[in-house]
Amino acid sequence: MTTIAVLGSFPSMPDELERAVPGDRVVRIDRKGPFDRAAEAEVALGAPHADLIGEFLRRSPDLRWLHTVSAGVERLLIPEITQREGFTLTNNSGAYDVPIAEFVIATMLAAAKHLPDYQRAQTEAHWQREHTHTELRDATLVVLGMGSIGGEVARLACGFGMNVIGVRRRLDLAGIPGVSRVVPPEALADVASEADFLAVTAPLTPATKGLVSREVIARMKPSAWIVNIARGAIVDEPALLEALRERRIGGAAIDAWWTEPLPGESEWWSLPNVIATPHASHSSPRVRERTLALFLENLRRWKAKEPLLNVVDLRAGY
Repeated sequence: MTTIAVLGSFPSMPDELERAVPGDRVVRIDRKGPFDRAAEAEVALGAPHADLIGEFLRRSPDLRWLHTVSAGVERLLIPEITQREGFTLTNNSGAYDVPIAEFVIATMLAAAKHLPDYQRAQTEAHWQREHTHTELRDATLVVLGMGSIGGEVARLACGFGMNVIGVRRRLDLAGIPGVSRVVPPEALADVASEADFLAVTAPLTPATKGLVSREVIARMKPSAWIVNIARGAIVDEPALLEALRERRIGGAAIDAWWTEPLPGESEWWSLPNVIATPHASHSSPRVRERTLALFLENLRRWKAKEPLLNVVDLRAGY
């Protein structure tokens, strides 16, 4: 029997897990505790709350594997994890690919077809026909970050006939259908100048923080859009805000913010060339089933002493 701790508030997840592993014990621990059963846990499935994870790990000295339900792990690179000998952190990469990639395509279509402009005109009962639409076919999409989400964005974009350029450290094209070429992060400004859309899908690490810099934004076409579903800090916020105010780029669809929740008084809400969403691009009822399936496969591997899926490189940060 394996004792599995479920950390955080997951509606129905502990019940589904208990039904899936009837021979194991599931322990539920929310952000306020109690933590009295933490020491029993051999495995943990957790929300990406560093305070909860840190407190739990301080009370579970023998725990050696934690699976986080987030894809990004920057908030979990805490001493309780990075300094624990023999510890394995796995993430939820793959569970969010479909909804997020579809969201990126949806925002590009909305921008190309001026749907936000028509929505505003509808609220004013204004018959607005002065906009000229563009097409995704033959448009250039630069995807910053070619992990599982970026790869799915590229695959869908290829279906629309887009020219896709990937940006990542490894320059091979293996396993990335639809990508015409791959360039290193150092070449981001050069390919950004070609982009009709720049999709930010990379993890937040010291190497990617601020990577979409003032220089990169300045090199973009006046009609180009930035779509950020990753982390706000990857993009230079003041530089992007200025470029949008001054109409030096076409617009931005932002789902990942520098401050979350986005304050009600923020200027971002009122910019007409911004599609603002509340970090919801991952939303889908099927994410939970993918999460459970991934965790159960890793639990099987853990018991069988086989290599786990989605092991995070704690030095690289993803």
